[in-house]
Amino acid sequence: MTATRFYVTTAIPYVNAQPHLGFALELVQADVLARHRRQRGDAVRFLTGTDDNSLKNVQAAEIEGVPVRELVDRNATAFAALREPLELSFDDFIRTSSDPRHRAGVERLWRACAAAGDLYRKHYEGLYCVGCEQFYAPDELRDGRCPEHDVEPELVAEENWFFRLSRYQRRLRDLIESGTPRIEPASRRNEVLALIDGGLEDFSVSRSRVRARGWGIDVPDDPDQVIYVWWDALGNYLTALGYGSGGADYRRWWIEGDRRVHVIGKGILRFHAVYWLAMLLSAGAPLPTEILVHDYLTIGGSKLSKSRGNVVEPVGLAARFGGDAVRWWLLREVARGGDTDFTIERLTARADEDLANGFGNLVNRVVSMVHRYRGGHVPAGAGPAPGAERLTAARERAPALVDEALAAGDFRRATAAVWAIVEEGNRYVEAARPWELARAERGGDASAGRRLDGALAVLVAACQALAGELEPFLPSAAARIAARCDTSRGRLPAPGPLVRRIGKP
Repeated sequence: MTATRFYVTTAIPYVNAQPHLGFALELVQADVLARHRRQRGDAVRFLTGTDDNSLKNVQAAEIEGVPVRELVDRNATAFAALREPLELSFDDFIRTSSDPRHRAGVERLWRACAAAGDLYRKHYEGLYCVGCEQFYAPDELRDGRCPEHDVEPELVAEENWFFRLSRYQRRLRDLIESGTPRIEPASRRNEVLALIDGGLEDFSVSRSRVRARGWGIDVPDDPDQVIYVWWDALGNYLTALGYGSGGADYRRWWIEGDRRVHVIGKGILRFHAVYWLAMLLSAGAPLPTEILVHDYLTIGGSKLSKSRGNVVEPVGLAARFGGDAVRWWLLREVARGGDTDFTIERLTARADEDLANGFGNLVNRVVSMVHRYRGGHVPAGAGPAPGAERLTAARERAPALVDEALAAGDFRRATAAVWAIVEEGNRYVEAARPWELARAERGGDASAGRRLDGALAVLVAACQALAGELEPFLPSAAARIAARCDTSRGRLPAPGPLVRRIGKP
C-alpha cells in the first residue's frame, strides 16, 4: 500500500529580532505532526524557514545601524539553530532573501495570477501597519491603533499593483463551508466565513521600491515596484518544492500530495485562509487540505512580541531546564482555545509533576521491581493480571485517541491520551502492590508469584507502549524509556534516573 504523502509547514517569521517562545510553540506543534505521521508510516515533508523580505527587517537594521543583509543573515541563522535545543525534525528550511528556489517561484506565481487577469495597477491611499505589513480600514482599528501591535498605522499614498480578491468571494465561501480546506478549530473557520461575508476587497500586492528601501523581490517587468511581503512569504509553501522550475517535489508533495497542512497563529488567519487560497485559485494550483490555528502565548496577559520586548528566548530556556521540559509545557499546558500565560513556575511545576513524578517515577518503579523480584527478566508467558483492565484499556486506546486529537490540531488532548497510560500505570502499581505479592511468594504462596509475574509483565508492556506513543512529543525521553524497557537482550537494563527534577526555579 502506498504511504500517504503528508506535507506540513509553519508560517515563516520575520527576522527583525531573535526567535521567541511564541514561534517555538508553532515549530514544536508542526514537529509533533511530522513525527507522528512518520511513526504511522506516512511519507512526510516538514518545512519551516524565515521571512527575510519584510520592511520590519529593514527598519530593524536601520535602528541597529547595520546592513540589512547582515541583520537578516544573523537572525535567520538563530531561527535555524532552534533545531537542536527543541529537537526539531524539519526536512527543509527556506530563506526568502537568499534561496534561489524562492525568487523563481514567486515570479512564476505572480505571472500565473497576471495571466488569469487578476493583477492590475492603481493609485491607493490607506493606513498601513508595518508590524502587520498590512493596510487597515479605519473601522478595523481599535481606538485608531492597530489591534495586533497597538500602534497608530501610518498613512501611505502611492501607486501599487492590486490583486482581484473580490473575484473569489463566492468561491472561497463555498470551499471553506464545504471543508476545503478544513480549518481547525471550528471557531476559526467561522471567523473566516464572517470575514468573507463582510465583503472582500482587492488588496495591494506591491510596494514602491523607494518605500521598500530597495529590499525584496522586484515585480516582474516593473522594477519600480517590489512584491508585497505577504505575497512573497505565502509563496514559500510552493517555492520550497521547486515550483519555480516545475520540480518533481512540487508535483509529489503539492499536486499529488494527500495532505497539505499549514500550522499558523491566529493573527495571520486572513492571509492564509483568504488571501493565500485566492492566490492559489488564481494560479490554478491545489489548495491546502488543512489549516491548524493556535492562539498566543502571553506574559502577564500581553502577547509575546518582539516589538513589545516581552519575549522569552527558547534556546536559553531549553539550556536551563531541558528540551523535554520546554516541549512538554508547550504541548501539555497550552490551551486549544484562548491564549496561555507563560511563567517559569508553570513550566517547572509541569515538568516535575509529569516528567519526573509521572513518566520517570512509573518507569523506574517498574524496572526496579523487575530487577528486585525477577533479576531483571520480564516474566515470559505470564498469566493474567487481575485489576489491570483500566491500564490495558488506556494503553490500547491511546493510538486512536492521539490520531484523532492531532488530526484536529489539539495537542493538549493528544498528550492527555498518552498521560492516561502513566496515570493508570501508577494507579495499578498501588492497587496490585507487587511488593506484597513478592513477600507472599517468599512465604510459599505460588499463586502470589503467578500474580506478580502477570503484574510485572503488564506494567512493562504499558511502559513500552508509553515510549511508542510519547515519541512524537518527547523524542529523547521516549528513547530513554524504550531503552530502559528493552527486552530484546532478555534482561532489562539497570534502573536509573530518566528525567531530572527541576524544583523551584
